[in-house]
Amino acid sequence: MDFDTYQSPFSWRYGSPEMRAIWGELNKRRIWRRIWVCLAQAQSESGLVTPAQLQDLQAHQEDVDIERALQIEAEIKHDLMAELRVFAKQCPAGGGILHLGATSMDIVDNADALRVRRSLRLLHARLGTLLQCFAEKIELWADQAMIAFTHLQPAEPSTVGYRLAFYAQDLLETWETMGNLIERIRGKGFKGAVGTGAGAIDLLGHEPFERFENRLSELVGIPFFRVTNQTYPRLQDFDVLNQLSRIGAVLYKFAFDLRFLQSPLVGEASEPFGERQVGSSAMPFKRNPTQAEKIDSLARALAAMPQVAWGDAAHSLLERTLDDSANRRTLLPEAFLITDELLESVHAILEGLEIHVDAITRNLENYAPFAATERIMLAAVKKGANRQEIHEHLRQQAMAAWQVVQEGKSNPLIVDLKSDPAILHWLTVKELDSLLELSAYVGIAARRSNELAREIHSVVG
Repeated sequence: MDFDTYQSPFSWRYGSPEMRAIWGELNKRRIWRRIWVCLAQAQSESGLVTPAQLQDLQAHQEDVDIERALQIEAEIKHDLMAELRVFAKQCPAGGGILHLGATSMDIVDNADALRVRRSLRLLHARLGTLLQCFAEKIELWADQAMIAFTHLQPAEPSTVGYRLAFYAQDLLETWETMGNLIERIRGKGFKGAVGTGAGAIDLLGHEPFERFENRLSELVGIPFFRVTNQTYPRLQDFDVLNQLSRIGAVLYKFAFDLRFLQSPLVGEASEPFGERQVGSSAMPFKRNPTQAEKIDSLARALAAMPQVAWGDAAHSLLERTLDDSANRRTLLPEAFLITDELLESVHAILEGLEIHVDAITRNLENYAPFAATERIMLAAVKKGANRQEIHEHLRQQAMAAWQVVQEGKSNPLIVDLKSDPAILHWLTVKELDSLLELSAYVGIAARRSNELAREIHSVVG
């Protein structure tokens, strides 16, 4: 890489080599050339191109010369025409019939659709792998009781597996909708400057054109939109970026939640930290959640991208203006590279996720007794207690215990309730022990967590 000039972080820092290759300049030009050869093959079958011309094009299809193409582009200010001229120059027999009856977007949009579909398939596979990892962690921690939080305040007990299942459920539904989206990706086809196919019809006639475009769909390997203008409908890009943004939203929440849990004041979970990793240049003791913070930073950038794609669909006047052209050069590749980085980063965190049972137990013992007051109230009312009176009595006891906890001391609520005459009038100590069992008040958490894990293994595996 030439570090004397600006390099995008996506060229080397974020995203996988596989995703960068899909959106690389070399792959783009190779796809353009393949589409030109597919066009020539279909035209050869219609008698417009000779076998010798087609063979010449096929022989030089892989001879991409980016340096020469960029030299020509600097003169003519048109990247596809520059590549076309290089390709044509390399083919003495077939160069003269390249791009016959086509317009630039017949090549560019079909190539983009192919890259979008390939990128979605790569992300779909990565998401499936991440889901399997979630399922394994859910099963591992399905029964581990913890205190859940609402409003960032301790609430009622749940389980670690159930919390993980919340993210996994969203990701599973996204994996399913993503599979459907992949099947719906379409190219523009070969319909010319305004989408009417007039140029190709002049060459072939109306009925042969229908067969011709269907044949091109087979050769290129992607279905085509029935109706287009100069480009395929940009709402397709909007749908794709919404799908990627949906992934980003779930992974953002996972990372954001982990950052809260990693705070030493909670201390229940943390991202993996390498033996030689540096947390801070100034404070040697720091274990900052840098990977989770990176995930949230990139996901926020991804969240803004569907708005740009919306504008590309809405602002293209009549049959086409270039309102979309410049931004799509970065919009599509960077959206996919961000999502790629998010999936890989969350997978790395999840595989090495540190669950701190001692901290979970400490927090559970400190805060779960407060949740048990509702169970005690209901049990007492069943035995004849006045609901309002017992509620007020429990509230006073809980507020007094809360003050003690806020002072950094152990929660006295269990001891206080088991020696409270007003409570013992309705419930025995044995009944209170059962109602105050810290790990018992988790409802469906463990069962539903394991059910979801089994579904993931069945559907994704």
